[in-house]
Amino acid sequence: MNLTGGIVLYAVLWFLVLFVLLPIGQKSQADVGQVTPGTPAGAPHEPRLKRKMWLATLIAAVIWALIAWIILGGVITRADIEGWTQ
Repeated sequence: MNLTGGIVLYAVLWFLVLFVLLPIGQKSQADVGQVTPGTPAGAPHEPRLKRKMWLATLIAAVIWALIAWIILGGVITRADIEGWTQ
């Protein structure tokens, strides 16, 4: 894995983790009973995006480190993967 591959892998993991975290613990404006005029009732009440972005950064870093260790350490090689498809 080269530098560009590592950066792309981290970016993909970060967005994947963020999209998994976004709906967790989310309450809509209708659930709370405070619908802001001009917004749909299903809009988030307090999305706490900054907290979720920091959490996504930490979780993605751990997952990235594990995958980088597997790739760079030779735990699973390209030859192993080619052997699985035959």
